Amino acid sequence: MHHEESEDLTIYKVVINHEEQYSIWPADRENPLGWTDVGKSGTKEECLAHIKEVWTDMRPLSLRKKMEEAARQS
Repeated sequence: MHHEESEDLTIYKVVINHEEQYSIWPADRENPLGWTDVGKSGTKEECLAHIKEVWTDMRPLSLRKKMEEAARQS
């Protein structure tokens, strides 16, 4: 019997873009344009757990920089 919820056995890698936003991508595929490996791969769960651990500030990098500059000027 085929189980629809069969475990996703794809190996993923964690990728990051220039705004320091994280995503996961199948390890055997070319990275999407503008995304770089962070050097972590594994199951979907492992990758998502890693992202949860490292991605503590969800704001894009450009926004964080803007807000830091604004804070310095006040």
